[in-house]
Amino acid sequence: MSEQNHLQTSLTPTLLWGLGVGYVISGMYFGWNVGLEKGGTLGMAVATALVVIMYVCFTMGYAELACAIPKAGGVSDYATRALGKDLGFIAGIAQVCEFVLAPPAIAVGIGAHVNLFFPSIPAIYVAIGVYILFTMLNIIGVKLAATFEFFVTFLAVVGLVLFAGITMGEISFENLSRNSLPNGWAGVWGAIPFAIWFFLGIEGLANAAEESQNPQKDLTRGFGSAMLTLVILCIMTFIGSVGVGGWEAVVFKTDGTVSDSPLPLALGKLVGESATLYSLVIVFGLFGLTASFHGLLMAAGRATFEMGRIGNLPSWLGGVNPSFKTPANALIANMTFGILILLSNTAADIIVLSVLGALTLYCFGTVSVLRLRQVEPDLKRPFLVPLYPWVPLCALGLAVLALVAVVVSNGMLAVYYSGTLAIAFVLYKVFVRR
Repeated sequence: MSEQNHLQTSLTPTLLWGLGVGYVISGMYFGWNVGLEKGGTLGMAVATALVVIMYVCFTMGYAELACAIPKAGGVSDYATRALGKDLGFIAGIAQVCEFVLAPPAIAVGIGAHVNLFFPSIPAIYVAIGVYILFTMLNIIGVKLAATFEFFVTFLAVVGLVLFAGITMGEISFENLSRNSLPNGWAGVWGAIPFAIWFFLGIEGLANAAEESQNPQKDLTRGFGSAMLTLVILCIMTFIGSVGVGGWEAVVFKTDGTVSDSPLPLALGKLVGESATLYSLVIVFGLFGLTASFHGLLMAAGRATFEMGRIGNLPSWLGGVNPSFKTPANALIANMTFGILILLSNTAADIIVLSVLGALTLYCFGTVSVLRLRQVEPDLKRPFLVPLYPWVPLCALGLAVLALVAVVVSNGMLAVYYSGTLAIAFVLYKVFVRR
């Protein structure tokens, strides 16, 4: 690898924890509540429990890959090594779909939160503004970006702990059990994409491997500590939100439309919209949304950069800014595409498309763990997934189940996603492999 294509190495274990939690934490503040409309409290709870098991098993296997093959391409590099260039390309495109599509959905959430304070400012203007601002921050330098990420992530965690402290004394079993399965057990299937939104993005930690000071040790700690933090926050947020007024209270606004701000809706029932605590949680929510938006911009930049660096996408995407040592071209390209997506879709549709990319990534990543154990048994693995092969097999089974559930529940969006992969693969075979 030439010096011109080498990323700066500056990430510490603490910063990696901040990245791992930061990629995901916006999912606690918005988006997941739409799953309650599909499954109710019980359906969403079952879907979330299955998703937690899947993520715990998946992240252990993915940590093994990240420590053994510490490259910015993540699943693209792992699948290429384990399954060949063609499947590695498909895995890489799925990863790009996930990381490029998730930020527009989060930008919608940021706009919605700001709009609560300043109704005269259209949410779409806010979303585009934050896209430009945080893309520039990512271009300036990875350590500055990661330090900022740690700061806003810490504040977002404080906000969730504050929310739990306010709501836990007010929850009731009646609120948790009322109309808990409105669409029957079939609602569990519809809730799965939004349960995944609780944790979607943690795999982006692997894409920071090249910029970690000691990836063979630090990535394992990063994955483990981040996942533990997120599971605890998920449980507190879910119970605290639904328990104060029932699931309908954190899904529907007073005009009957679906809200992108479930935590403020829950707090409004307790303290009123004019209370200081209500405003404070909205501010912390903005920190959470900002953390995930900014963090996923980082992950998306690395994923697109690696695809350009190895020649699977136009080579200019694999360029590194000579002054800042960051993947500036990839970041700007992702920003442009993200803004176009932002202008043409709803947040719920973008979430589903991003989830389809993520689940494809999880399948490829887990298969790569199993395959590399067979074909490269002597590969240096600083971390080994416990209870092999049962843990990766569990992750694979649940990921396939979740993928089927999302496809069945969102047929047309699945067609769009599959068509994107198919067109990209044809172009790859015609132009790149030739």
